[in-house]
Amino acid sequence: MKITGYELFQVPPRWLFLKIETDEGIVGWGEPVIEGRAHTVKAAVEELMEYIDGKNPLRIEDHWNMLYRSGFYRGGPILMSALAGIDQALWDIKGKYYHAPIYDLLGGAARDTIRVYSWIGGDRPADVGEAAKQAADTGFTAVKMNGTEELQYIDSYEKIDAVAERVAAVREAVGKGVGIGIDFHGRVHKPMAKVLAKELEPYRPMFLEEPVVPENNEALKSIAGHTHIPIATGERMFSRWDFKPLLESGCVDVIQPDISHAGGITETKKIASMAEAYDVAVAPHCPLGPIALAACLHVDATAHNAFIQEQSLGIHYNKENDLLDYIKDHRVFDYENGHVNIPQGPGLGIEVNEDYVRERAAQGHNWKNPVWRHADGSIAEW
Repeated sequence: MKITGYELFQVPPRWLFLKIETDEGIVGWGEPVIEGRAHTVKAAVEELMEYIDGKNPLRIEDHWNMLYRSGFYRGGPILMSALAGIDQALWDIKGKYYHAPIYDLLGGAARDTIRVYSWIGGDRPADVGEAAKQAADTGFTAVKMNGTEELQYIDSYEKIDAVAERVAAVREAVGKGVGIGIDFHGRVHKPMAKVLAKELEPYRPMFLEEPVVPENNEALKSIAGHTHIPIATGERMFSRWDFKPLLESGCVDVIQPDISHAGGITETKKIASMAEAYDVAVAPHCPLGPIALAACLHVDATAHNAFIQEQSLGIHYNKENDLLDYIKDHRVFDYENGHVNIPQGPGLGIEVNEDYVRERAAQGHNWKNPVWRHADGSIAEW
């Protein structure tokens, strides 16, 4: 079997889909994208696909190493996201070739379902108590929210109090049994992150996500020393080599690699195994489309330390299209009792609605994240 061609589809709300074709008629789908840089990743995919045109798609490990190691300059969000989408599509082809779900090719499932959480509150969190209650009423056992708006290196306790009040409203709305993930989104600098971590302890969060941007991961030691709340990070880390010093530091409790940013199924599985050796949990980042979610679920199925999965249904970014729009059978992502089943079909286990993908790709998108500024005019972390 040989790779004979590929197509890329930039579809709303902010996604990029890849279709790889073979001479045996088997096609595979991947989701290579960096949110806000879809066109750049598209160009990187086009460059990388030149290397595997005409090659056997089943040699995934060799292709991964060639595409990664044969580039003198390697790693980073663009190249690793391009590689991630290609890798997902190759696994989809391989599963279809062997008439098996991808998790079976990775050693078999260690679980049948995995817990999922629902996003609430938007970029500038508001009405979170009501949204959390609605999520719990529909069966979710965990929610995640942005904790803050923009914060200066040293900021006011008025803003700290506002964060605590929002989290308190969520805890009051859902009771003790629902997990609350609080995403600092890298908007917080070390001095205020320490303050927030202490102030939020009474509400028993499930985790604090990205207390600081990953460039400042060394600050996690100081932050972790100020709280017993689990610390989570990793959505802006792109390979096992990025995660290595983080895991060695002992300052993280949950890692969140993104399967569309961190080298795909091949690399995310290895990152999860590394984390298991350090007794660290995995909660893959995935505010993306159905292809990325399906890929995550296959890794979740085989990773003993995976405990919860992000998903984008109803997320505030999905204004023009949502998670289920691009697949034919919506039941594959049915959520029940706060869990989702692992897809059972061959490959990724989803059937992409290619006609609709083509229709929406004709419109495309040019999604960019907001640019935030502080009151003094300086750029704030979004």
